[in-house]
Amino acid sequence: METDASDSEHVVPFQLQFDKPIASQVKIAEWNPEKDLLAMVTEDSKIMLHRFNWQRLWTISPGKSITSLCWRPDGKAIAVGLEDGTISLHDVEASISFTSLPCINNASGKLLRSLKSHTAPVVCLNWEEESELNNTGNSLVFEDRTPRFFPPAPRVPRTPGVVTSDASFMDDNEDSYRQLSNSSYQRFNILCSGDKDGSICFSIFGIFPIGKVNVHKFSVPVSNSDKTQHLLNASIYKVALSKDLCQLIVLFSGDLIESTAAASEADKVAGCGMHGLVLDTSVFGKRKNELHQLAQQASNIEDLTEVIRASLSVMSKQWTDAVQSFSQKFVSLDTLITDHALDSSPQEEFLSLLGGARTSPAVHQFLVNTLGEAGVKRVSKLVCGAGKELQRVVHDHLQPAAEIIAFRMGELRGLSRWRSRFQVIGLDETLVAHATEKSGMMLVQVERFMRVLTSVEQQFSNFFNWLLKCIKLLMQEPSDQLLPYNSELVVIFLKFLYNQDPVRELLDPSEVDHPVQADLETMQRVCDLVQFGGFSDTEYLRRTLAKEFQQMESSFKEAFLMPFTTISRKIHVVDLLPLFPLPSLPLSRSNVIPMSISYYEDDSEANENNFNDYICFRVPAESLSDDGNYIGIVRGFMHDQRNLKRGYSTLEAVLLSMPAGYNCADLSLYKDTQVVLLLNGMTNAPETPGDACMMIIQANELPFAPVSRSIDLSLWKMHHLQDSSACLQTENEKIRSIPYSVVAPLAVSATRGVACVFAARRRALVYILEEDEDEVLETEA
Repeated sequence: METDASDSEHVVPFQLQFDKPIASQVKIAEWNPEKDLLAMVTEDSKIMLHRFNWQRLWTISPGKSITSLCWRPDGKAIAVGLEDGTISLHDVEASISFTSLPCINNASGKLLRSLKSHTAPVVCLNWEEESELNNTGNSLVFEDRTPRFFPPAPRVPRTPGVVTSDASFMDDNEDSYRQLSNSSYQRFNILCSGDKDGSICFSIFGIFPIGKVNVHKFSVPVSNSDKTQHLLNASIYKVALSKDLCQLIVLFSGDLIESTAAASEADKVAGCGMHGLVLDTSVFGKRKNELHQLAQQASNIEDLTEVIRASLSVMSKQWTDAVQSFSQKFVSLDTLITDHALDSSPQEEFLSLLGGARTSPAVHQFLVNTLGEAGVKRVSKLVCGAGKELQRVVHDHLQPAAEIIAFRMGELRGLSRWRSRFQVIGLDETLVAHATEKSGMMLVQVERFMRVLTSVEQQFSNFFNWLLKCIKLLMQEPSDQLLPYNSELVVIFLKFLYNQDPVRELLDPSEVDHPVQADLETMQRVCDLVQFGGFSDTEYLRRTLAKEFQQMESSFKEAFLMPFTTISRKIHVVDLLPLFPLPSLPLSRSNVIPMSISYYEDDSEANENNFNDYICFRVPAESLSDDGNYIGIVRGFMHDQRNLKRGYSTLEAVLLSMPAGYNCADLSLYKDTQVVLLLNGMTNAPETPGDACMMIIQANELPFAPVSRSIDLSLWKMHHLQDSSACLQTENEKIRSIPYSVVAPLAVSATRGVACVFAARRRALVYILEEDEDEVLETEA
């Protein structure tokens, strides 16, 4: 462990654990909430995972610009926001080996799932889990009954002969995603994401989208007034769900204007700034049991749908390749027939040969010289082998997936009939019933496909056996050791399969609708069966397997879109608080404002929900009249609107004046209402060693003042607090000098009591924030 030379003279707060060089500057860093792991994103958008002792576990590159990152609450996965609006989930737990040896392997950090929820860069992520304080003994307990009746769900089949080139991403042989998702089902959690264009998306377990809102579409009520406001050019910077999942705090920059009048340029300038917004997301807290059940069933159904999609793709490719090989071999017979000036088709020539008539020169030359015994065996191996492989894929992947989907849809159909509990989250009985029928029809089509495939494979095999027999006879060689054949099946093959491909027809993935021919008697029998109950769809015989899958998938999307839309409509604005004005929008990358949101337990009588909030931010110098160097802290914002209706306010704020000669590089709210500040000396250039420092202040001991709310657009004018601002003094606070000029980000772990600081000269410094009191006392003595 590295120590400072100054430690021998006096006790220095925040023991330095490591001071390590790094290859590239870090732009995002987050500690694992459960383990001693630090995830970092470099300027060239690589994700690195390090242990506390700075052992590198792995490095991956998604190939796209990374704009945000956060951990899942249990620390087993990372959510990564990308510039193109995609959110990708990466596995962490499978790659961790708690040995002394480096754990750098190809499976580390592999991609588990990607969601394209946004159309703009995802600039912030927050993954929150339901608080244990909200888990009561009366909660509805839901058991997933599927494992009782079915073996483990099938995996996506591999394409024969294809090797995955990037093993650091999806590996179909691994069960990591299933294990990861199953563990997530133990506790209900929500992944919240915000983008540059003002959209906020919600997904349960990070994999099932359950809502989306845009702050531009909200009408914001003005306190103590009947006026409303709306937002323009909003760009989200931070989102944070409360511990009970019932409210969301959003920090964003944008223009705030009145909705009732045409906004002039002066109005826009007056309302241009950084704002805080509270959204009511109580549907997540109040309906977490229902949403938990829906997400568990629906996300599993979506996974199994991918298994079916991949199975159909693999089967289509294998069968198409095999039949093309057959066609390429037998097309030469057409040429020989033409060359010999025969007025017949290959099927007629083969039927003549089967009937014992004279063998034409074209057929003789084709069988003996062009195709030969080896050619027949080679084509037979390709086609019949493909048929056997398709049957294996159906048996091991396609059919089990379809069966489990049908069962899970049946479970959802039962839940949808519990209207008092599930109608409120948008589980529509009619849509779910339709999707359930489509899943049943998929099973019927799979069974039908298996019958067709088995019949076609047998007829191909019988045809090839007959050809081998013919070749032996034409070459006057003994044929007693050959497999027997059925003449009637040869006739059927030549009439219906030689130039047709019913297997390929059923697997055709094209959007063009090619109805399958079905006889009228069979269709009438299907219509009669409807009278006895069961499926109402009588046209399934005219659809291919691929078309049936498309209709099933479409019905699922329609059924699951209703809860998504319903939940989105239930999320609304509770309160808005302008924080400080900004001279221009949007902010440049080099001018990003440090800010942090945190929740802490509050047992006061004024707070019924056990949690209160802190919002901490650096105030830009141009936002205040004296161009001072301040930190702003607001608390009680989340519950203030409800308290205002009761006649009192809990909203408080304080301005902290930074020590002379320092400015704030970054900040982070810490446990027990503490704030960690990372400060730089103002006289030093970033690339030169400077008088930087890190300090911790106790926020609840600061002189907070009540914040008055008015009907003016500028609800909170911070310059009113300048006269009562608290001045931080370096000699009075717990402070640690840093021998480098520092840059954001500041990564702080409340559970582990450590902080990672990054220097402008590409160095990472890890500090222990929790002091050992015994060691301190011993040193002082």
